[in-house]
Amino acid sequence: MSYIDYYKLLDIDKKATPDEIKKSYRKLARKYHPDLNPNDKEAEKKFKDINEANEVLSDPENRKKYDAYGKDWKHSEQFEQAKHQRSRSTQNESFNESHYSDFFESFFGGSSTKSNNVKFKGQDFNAELHLNIREAYKTHQQILTVNGKNIRITIPAGIKNEQKIKIAGKGGEGINGGPIGNLYITFKIKNDTPFILVDDNLFSNVDLDLYTALLGGEITLNTFDGKVKLTVKPETQNGTKVKLSGKGFPVYKKDGTFGDLIITYQIKLPTNLTTKEKELFTELSKLRTHE
Repeated sequence: MSYIDYYKLLDIDKKATPDEIKKSYRKLARKYHPDLNPNDKEAEKKFKDINEANEVLSDPENRKKYDAYGKDWKHSEQFEQAKHQRSRSTQNESFNESHYSDFFESFFGGSSTKSNNVKFKGQDFNAELHLNIREAYKTHQQILTVNGKNIRITIPAGIKNEQKIKIAGKGGEGINGGPIGNLYITFKIKNDTPFILVDDNLFSNVDLDLYTALLGGEITLNTFDGKVKLTVKPETQNGTKVKLSGKGFPVYKKDGTFGDLIITYQIKLPTNLTTKEKELFTELSKLRTHE
């Protein structure tokens, strides 16, 4: 497994604060988001790596493991167990070269008789779960079949694409009575909606006809939470953004908390004008010219 410098990937220092990590992640996530870079495999991979780096560094415990073990941070528990076993050995007897060899044989699966007394955590399992974004919008349960066993899991609302969660004790059996491994699930979220999801905020372009943009009016929008009515101000300009607070995506593991929905108006000019319409627009242009 090649080493990935998560700090370098997020363009931050190793002493970066949680807020600095979050700020840099959001900036890069927007830049490389697949919805903003369609058919760009390089951007897609960059987005995946950025999410992985954020997942590790934004979690204090995982960050501590990563700082200590680098690319092997996921196996930190096995390393700690092995270190503990070595520590016990040195307390009871001098740890000469032959004992040192025994220690590594036991850790890496050698045939030493001492390995029979060492307890090691079972293998961690990895699985992928594919959802569409509407499924990810609500908390729900699913049954997974992993290594021949059915496992019922509750998926919290707000789970993100490429996010990974740990299900403790659902991995392989431990060695010599050691603890059971864990199950790690990576989520693949398909977005087949007109909304673009960045962090917990949703973004969408909304077409606005010329007359509503000029004179104002009321429009109806579809959201994940149903339809909403929105008042359009007179003389609304193309590209105007409107924020609908709390109408975005649910915040992971924060029940009742949602991001925002950001609407950008795209004004559509009328086509196939009738003769009368052309005459009226001509009159309007003359009025504006004489002002």
